[in-house]
Amino acid sequence: MSSEASEHDTLAKVREAAEKRILFLPHAVSQMNSPHRMISTQEVRMVLTAGVAIEDYPQDARGHSCLMLGRGAGGRPLHVVCAPKADYLAVITSYLPSSEQWEADWRTRKKV
Repeated sequence: MSSEASEHDTLAKVREAAEKRILFLPHAVSQMNSPHRMISTQEVRMVLTAGVAIEDYPQDARGHSCLMLGRGAGGRPLHVVCAPKADYLAVITSYLPSSEQWEADWRTRKKV
């Protein structure tokens, strides 16, 4: 399966699960409420509906998850790690990607 087909399949699963229900795990809520982030649930929903999957984690201990990239308020880049389940989408964390760790496209990790 091509990576484009795999990305489409992952996105379809994420969006299908998100339509049922979105569960924000405690770590996600903590990260979103951090004073230097202040990420709203609306911004996370924007990433889930209009963003792209940039990394896939099929072997994640919490179940198959992925890292999504999208834009939040004012066009700021946001990363959301989420895991589609049968009855809901688990939002594991959300954060503002750092230019120290990510290339300017916010999709590519810098080589260290």
